Amino acid sequence: MSRTDRAGRVIAAPAMAVYAALLDRAALEAWLPPDGMRGRIERWEPRSGGGFQMVLTYLDPAQSPGKTSAATDVVDVEFAELVPGVRAVQRAVFEADDPAYAGTMTMTWELTASGGATAVTVTATDVPPGIDQAAHEEGIASSLAHLAAYLEAG
Repeated sequence: MSRTDRAGRVIAAPAMAVYAALLDRAALEAWLPPDGMRGRIERWEPRSGGGFQMVLTYLDPAQSPGKTSAATDVVDVEFAELVPGVRAVQRAVFEADDPAYAGTMTMTWELTASGGATAVTVTATDVPPGIDQAAHEEGIASSLAHLAAYLEAG
């Protein structure tokens, strides 16, 4: 696996606020699930070397079957690197019987401050081949739009 997927967005919030939203359980449950999904965090250790498990449930499983079950994706995420206000690196593994979803995908969230805003770039490397690239990049962009709405609203 060597595919790389990317998405980015400028968010009208300081880099430390964006970083904090990457490490806040309630915030992640609110903004991380892409359109058409809801999320619930099962395990939570917000520290380098820690991580979380998220259960993502499809609102309409007929449109997008899950990787773990017909209606869900379960992903185990490790916080591989945390640099406050600058970067969060996550290693994600999907629970799936299908080998097309096997392997560890690395998600790097780069934060670049510019005035009161932050450019957020998400780069996913070693994306499992079973994940459609266009749908994945659309999902990341959707999560970034939710993050922007979450932070810019309050």
